[in-house]
Amino acid sequence: MLDQGTAPPAAGNGKRTPQPPAGLGSRLMRRKPVERLVAEGGQGEGGTLRRSLGMWQLTMISIGATLGTGIFVVLGDAVPKAGPAVIVSFVIAGITALFSALSYAELAGTIPVSGSSYSYAYATMGELVAWVCGWCLILEYGVSVAAVAVGWGQYLNELLDGTIGVTIPASLANPPGAGGGIFNVPALLVVLLCMAFLLGGAKESARANTIMVVVKIAALLLFCAVAFQGIKAGKYTPFMPLGLAGMSHAGASLFFSYIGFDAASTAGEEAKNAQRDLPRAIMLSLVIVTALYCLVAAVAVGAMPWKQFDGAEAALAGIMKDVTGQGFWSVLLAAGAVIAIASVVLTVLYGQTRILFAMSRDGLVPKTFAKVHPKSGVPRSNTLIVSLFCGILAAAVPLDELADATSIGTLFAFALVNVAVVVLRRTRPDMQRKFRVPLGPVFPVLGFAMCAYNMFNLRSVTWMVFGGWMVVGLVIYFAYGMRSSRLAREAADGTAAAEPAGQASAEA
Repeated sequence: MLDQGTAPPAAGNGKRTPQPPAGLGSRLMRRKPVERLVAEGGQGEGGTLRRSLGMWQLTMISIGATLGTGIFVVLGDAVPKAGPAVIVSFVIAGITALFSALSYAELAGTIPVSGSSYSYAYATMGELVAWVCGWCLILEYGVSVAAVAVGWGQYLNELLDGTIGVTIPASLANPPGAGGGIFNVPALLVVLLCMAFLLGGAKESARANTIMVVVKIAALLLFCAVAFQGIKAGKYTPFMPLGLAGMSHAGASLFFSYIGFDAASTAGEEAKNAQRDLPRAIMLSLVIVTALYCLVAAVAVGAMPWKQFDGAEAALAGIMKDVTGQGFWSVLLAAGAVIAIASVVLTVLYGQTRILFAMSRDGLVPKTFAKVHPKSGVPRSNTLIVSLFCGILAAAVPLDELADATSIGTLFAFALVNVAVVVLRRTRPDMQRKFRVPLGPVFPVLGFAMCAYNMFNLRSVTWMVFGGWMVVGLVIYFAYGMRSSRLAREAADGTAAAEPAGQASAEA
């Protein structure tokens, strides 16, 4: 039975009597009971999501959304900030992600829903915090799709040049303001291709993603095997030419590369056994991705002087060509990168649609995002709107601004997840948990602290963009979300099923 809270008294005609409006503080802090979140899993407007994903597919979604971004796309931007110490920057970002991944694993096993950290915040910290978290996730996922799509065009040009000797003109291969770009056509193209996969269904998309993930792991291992021949010890010295500040700055930027396990948690309503498989998929994918990131970074900076990474496009393919003196290997890597980056776009775009699906079901964004096609089990309108928006954004905004904006949104959402674990432990100590973060509140607190540390290492302009994004989000919430919220409507109708602020909900 769902935790329905305290029902208002019935009127003489058998109907519930509408209650006086609650104070603003109570409305903002109104929580959605865990049992209700779980019971509503998969339910959309006109149809339901299908539970078709096992642990293998969930792990591949997590790896697909993570592996590739930090190596194929952002490495060229991160190395100039840290020098050879970028290897440690990946470790710093990975450790930060690890603490948050532990918290995600506990909550994903306890609250297996599509909303990810948005839903976790709704169950523990109230509607306003949930909205802020969801708004950060929209930034994290939507902008991440665009940022990764921008990098896809670089490797596509490398592949075209090496195979048929033709490249897409800079005006159509770069976003405005970058290398003479006017409109990034490849970025828009890859988003539209991934949209077509997603419209086919979650199971079909997961199958395509699995193939892509296997290809990109093979491509990265091939790079390590070939580029290892060009490693020279002298290229690692000085190891930290830009000091601790440079290494930390690079680590904060590279956190952008670790959002994959978060994407896995958005599949909670389409997993066959979400409570068991989600925690395992999250942790396994993080271990695999971090190991590969550090290995490839170590080989890359050992094979090419770190200063040459500045402004380098398709850096790994260039290293392969320099080491072997042959274009064949770089073409092969470029082909792998084209597939690898496409899988990141596919899985992160999937996560974005499921976040909006959950927010729409709760009434915080328009109903169209929760409409599910009865035959395919896909939120079609949601997928079309998100894909077109992200595709246009990818075609019109430079990569570096997108990457840092994604990092700060990701870090903020992860920080809230660490807080949510501590809150739920206090308010629902007896709830069954398939996975528990070790050492009680210590690891979640460390996760929160490391997220905050990485946030403060980002540039002031990134903070300004983030602040502006938050202001816009709050305006939308107070103008639309707070009034259209399902919990608000139910309270007004006298059918409230929310957990009052400050009160632990009863066990089902």
